[in-house]
Amino acid sequence: MSRPSRRILPLAISLVLAACASVPPQTPHAPVADAVPVTATPPQAVAADAAVPVPATNVWDRLRDSFAMPDCNADPSVMAWAKRYTRNRPIFEETLRQAMPRLVLVQQIAEQYRVAGEFALLPWVESRYRPVRAHRHHAAGMWQIMPITARSMGLRVDRHYDGRLDMPAATHAVMKLLEQYHDRFHDWRVADYAYNTGEFRVRALIRQHGAPADEPVIPDLPVHRVTREHLTQLLAIACVIREPERFQVSLPTLPKEERLVQMPMTGSMTVSRAADLAGMPVAALRHLNPAFGGDTIVAPYLMLPAGHADQLRTAMQSSGTTAGNHSEIAATNAQDEAEPRTHIVSPGESLWQIAREYSTSVARLEQLNHLPGGDAIQPGQVLQVDAVD
Repeated sequence: MSRPSRRILPLAISLVLAACASVPPQTPHAPVADAVPVTATPPQAVAADAAVPVPATNVWDRLRDSFAMPDCNADPSVMAWAKRYTRNRPIFEETLRQAMPRLVLVQQIAEQYRVAGEFALLPWVESRYRPVRAHRHHAAGMWQIMPITARSMGLRVDRHYDGRLDMPAATHAVMKLLEQYHDRFHDWRVADYAYNTGEFRVRALIRQHGAPADEPVIPDLPVHRVTREHLTQLLAIACVIREPERFQVSLPTLPKEERLVQMPMTGSMTVSRAADLAGMPVAALRHLNPAFGGDTIVAPYLMLPAGHADQLRTAMQSSGTTAGNHSEIAATNAQDEAEPRTHIVSPGESLWQIAREYSTSVARLEQLNHLPGGDAIQPGQVLQVDAVD
């Protein structure tokens, strides 16, 4: 197992993240609140034309070059999950294509912290890179972070802003945490265990049983089955990216104009006005910027595809106005709420995961979609997730 050299950081930092969007429905895993506060400071917003994304043609090669954990043949369970992910190739490819802008952003930030490339794929395991909104005290964001953990990481969570849904801020916090885990344990596999089950728990196990050997690949520390499966799934998606031809899948590319950049915002502007000037639907703008609530943008930056960021900047410079019409937003929201939301099932997803993402229950999903208890769902299946009032 490769062990990239690391610089030494203070060891007095302990933290837990709630994880595993692929938790089986019968054993939801609660996070362990054993954290000492850590402050993660994302970089300042930069102009859209100043961002330097990874060239699309190099994304997958750069990612593979940064992998530091065992390959596809390391364990039969890894191959089993890789085959499960790619069982329906068109659905897998489309899900990965939709995730590409976020994946590239995560990869860029992971490189800054010299974190093993496999962790750029961690949001696939957690949420398929979806910006999962929180409900009460549940996990949120594509990293599936619990509120108590977010505060320990220095991410603000209140009714106006949820840092777990802020892509750059949350990703910097997670990568900083993973870097610290590796500095402590010197093993990326154990870092993943700590991410899933808590650093204090892992430290206690290592004190009792010793650091795991390179074999077996999935460390045999006595952790919960969910934690072992979390690492297995991470290695499995890395396996597919490492050898796509083995699974007969094509990896997508990301056109330059679709790369995500931070667009600085000065003053306030309504969401509908910003979307209009950027030339994109309101729903698409909100999807990329779910951390900020309300109808008025008060954020220091917006995350936008580069092409739309250029259009917004040009429009703002030429119009000289940031005023918007609140009634436009009210009409848009009313229209959005007139239709029930639907969800396309991704490979490996369960009803429990989907219910958690939409803050509903498995029973409610079964009722809305006429699914008798125990019926399996299939990749590509369209599920209704709420009803029209």
